[in-house]
Parts: sequence; structure tokens; C-alpha cells
Amino acid sequence: MNKEQGLKELRNKLDVIDDKLLDLINERMELVHQVGVVKANSGGAIYRPEREKEIIKRLEAKNKGLLNNAAIEALFLEIFAISRNLELPENIAFLGPNGSFTHQAAEARFGAMSSYISIGSIKGVFREVSTKKARFGVIPIENSSNGIVSDTINCLSQYNLKIIAEVILDIHHTLATTCDKVSDIKRIYSKDIAFEQCHRFLENFGLDEVEHIPIESTTKAAKLALAEPNSAAICSHVGAKMYNLPILFENIEDKDNNKTRFFIVSDFENAASGNDKTSILAKLPNTPGALVDFLIDFDKAGINLTKIKSHIVEGNSIFFIDFNGHKSDENIQGIFEKHKESIKFLGSYVKEADDI
Repeated sequence: MNKEQGLKELRNKLDVIDDKLLDLINERMELVHQVGVVKANSGGAIYRPEREKEIIKRLEAKNKGLLNNAAIEALFLEIFAISRNLELPENIAFLGPNGSFTHQAAEARFGAMSSYISIGSIKGVFREVSTKKARFGVIPIENSSNGIVSDTINCLSQYNLKIIAEVILDIHHTLATTCDKVSDIKRIYSKDIAFEQCHRFLENFGLDEVEHIPIESTTKAAKLALAEPNSAAICSHVGAKMYNLPILFENIEDKDNNKTRFFIVSDFENAASGNDKTSILAKLPNTPGALVDFLIDFDKAGINLTKIKSHIVEGNSIFFIDFNGHKSDENIQGIFEKHKESIKFLGSYVKEADDI
């Protein structure tokens, strides 16, 4: 058998497998349709992050082939997204323009078939979901370098939406420009936070002395840098690709572990998955020892706190708290009952990480 014949035979085998895959995926979609009918009659939520996580974990444990866990998750999250959109097309509101990191976080969970709505403010995202113009909202909650996003805390306090999932995204910045050499760059566009996260790189290449122009998004930075000679942008790889802006340097952020955590919010609560995290806001009495007494109750109940951050909302001090477990757990219910006047429940959802 010559090389061409061997290649043709392999391609024929691939065609047979693709045909089988198509039939199996269509068979799965038919079952999904039947599940959708049952959910519609019972009022159940179409998006169940805990169920999707359970399926992916089972498949990862069963896998004996060349696919790694990341590939299995990416493949099946896309299948899940297609399945949901067959039942009810989903509008996903997200902060920022197309190509932003929040957009990437949204697509990581909802796939390419969903309908994405770009919103200019975090409050706007909450408003779109609250008025049911969007089924889900995706917003940042914290960055490993820059801390908690105040606007998200304010909106979680103001609106009665629930956190139904978290997404942890590695944040990588590029320096993109039409210039062939660093010395040709006279100005750089980006967000304030991106300049901060890439300070060491800028300093090392003498770019800390050129004009830095802060704007509302790194994606817009790429657009401006493409249009203006001797300009550059600090932006995501996706943002540079959107505008065909050449990338001069990749991964220019100061910290290798630069991550952002995002919340997905909607108008329903999740069932327990067995590996959950719960978020609350706690407004405690302004008396000595109030916070200590509150936290001691968590310790007595055997609840592991993973984050506690103080925050000011409308002049009042509140605490944003994450802990392991689900709202329905008996020990957590005891905490909620004892402190029901102080706690606002934000959501229980599948835990992606203890912290970033």
C-alpha cells in the first residue's frame, strides 16, 4: 500500500467515526429534548451547572484515551451549550465589548451558539438579567493582583439575583502593534488595570516613559492601536486577533499566576453537587466583638471559610464571605437561621477553586 492509499484509508475510517458521532449526538439531543419537556412542565431550570460538572467528572474518571481533562471539559461544555440552545436560546449579558476577558469567561461556559449581549457597566448586566432581557449575566468579582471589584459587590447587595457559577480565567496580556520595533512605539492604549499588571515589562523595555492612554477596554485599545501609527495596545490575544493587530510580545503580565474570578448570575438557585461553595454578604452590628462572634459560629459548625473581605456599601460596612458547602447543608442552615437578620444569601454553586 502506497502513502496515498494509506492516507485515504485512514480518512475513510475517520469519516465512518464522524458519521457515528453525528448519529450519537443527534440521539443525545433527542433525549435532551425529552428532559426539556419534563423541566418545562415542572418549572425546572434548563442550566444546571452542578449536573454538568458531575457529568464531566464522571467522563474524566472513565477516560483512557488521548484526550486530557481540559479537552474533555471544553468538548462537553460546548455540547451542553448546544443542547440548551435547542430548548431555549439563551441571552447572555456580559461586561465589556466583544473580545473582553469577561466575554471569554462567558463563552467558556455557554459556548459559541448562545446569544451574547455586550453591556458597558456591571450594573447594566444586573439590570438586564433582573428585567429578564438576559437569562444570565457574567461579571468579574476579583483579580488575583487587584482584589475585589467594588461595583460587583454593590450590585450583589442591591439586586436579588443569585450566583449560580464561578469561572476562573488565566489572564494573559499581549503587546500588540503595527510597529516593527519597540523603539517606534510612542503611545500605548489599555485599561488602567492592565498597565498596572504589566508594569515590570513596560519598565524593562523602556515603555514606561512613552505616553500611556487609559481607556475603557483592552479590546478598544487594539482597535485604536491599529488605526494610529506609532501606537500599541496592551490587550488580550483574542482582542488583537479580532482586529488583525500583530502581536509583538505575549504574556507580558508581571505575575505568572494572574487570574480573574467571574460570577454567573441568574434568577434561580442550584441544587447541591457535593463540591460546593457558598457566598454571602454579612451586615453586622457596629459593636465590639460582633465579627469575632459571627466567625466563631462558623468554626463551631465546622464550616471552612475561604474568603472574607470588608466593603463599604452606601456608607455601611459589610463583609463579603465565601465558604465551603451548600445552603442546604444542615450546619450551614443553622448559621443562616441564627444570623438571618445579618446575612444576605448570594448563592451556592460548584466550587472551581478555594481562592485565586
